[in-house]
Formats: sequence, C-alpha cells, structure tokens
Amino acid sequence: MGFPDRIERTLELTHSPERVWQALTTADGLGTWFGNSAEVDLRVGGQAVLTWTSGDKATLTIERLEEPLVFGYTWSLNGLPPEDPRRTYVEFTLTPSAAGTTLTMVESGFAQLPDDQHKTAFGGNTSGWTSELGELVEYLDGNS
Repeated sequence: MGFPDRIERTLELTHSPERVWQALTTADGLGTWFGNSAEVDLRVGGQAVLTWTSGDKATLTIERLEEPLVFGYTWSLNGLPPEDPRRTYVEFTLTPSAAGTTLTMVESGFAQLPDDQHKTAFGGNTSGWTSELGELVEYLDGNS
C-alpha cells in the first residue's frame, strides 16, 4: 500500500524529562491533558484506561517503558470498533535538551488498513495529535 504509515511530531519543552514523564505516565497527568480521567497500571503489559465526560473510553496497553526516556503503547485504531484486533503503536521519546526536553511522538501502524478506514484513522489521529499535544503543553506550562 502507498498510504502513510506514521504520524510524527517533535516538541521542544521547557520542562525536565522527569516532569514530562509524569505527565505522560500518571493517572493525574493523562487524566488531565489526554482525557477527563485515567487509571494507569504502569508496567509493560499493564493498561492505561482513559475516559472522557462524553462517555468515550480508550484502553492503552503499555508495550515499552524506559523511565524517564521512552513510553510506548498500543491502542485501537480510530474508526474501528474496540474489539478489532488491529492496533497502532504510539511511542514517546524524551531527550534532555538545553531548554528542558525534546519530546518526539510517533504513531505507526496505519498502513494495515484499507483505503476508507485508513483515511478515517490517519486523518482523525493526525488532527487529534495536534490538539492533544497542544493540551499536553498547556498542562505542563500550567502545572510547573
């Protein structure tokens, strides 16, 4: 398939890797910037469950955990029912920088979808990450 398979974003943050790590991996952090509440079992194979006041819910399965530098998980594809076994993989990499932290987010796995589902999932997640990463920055800047 000739479809784009990954979404990648890099942010320069004025916060330490430890502070960014907390925002990405704790119930307080995830439940504030990424959902309206969260429960987190922070271990490889553990799950983070995000809920929104709309009633929507997302379950993340933690696949990679290298505190405080790499946090990776799989989750359902946008536009597919939650029971569909296909998943994307999201990985956050935190690199210390002179200003604080360089955060790189990569989500991959979209090429496994046919044309109509790819358009929904890739498009929805592309705009979704723009919004969610903006909320992450607001959360970090408001809770320093």
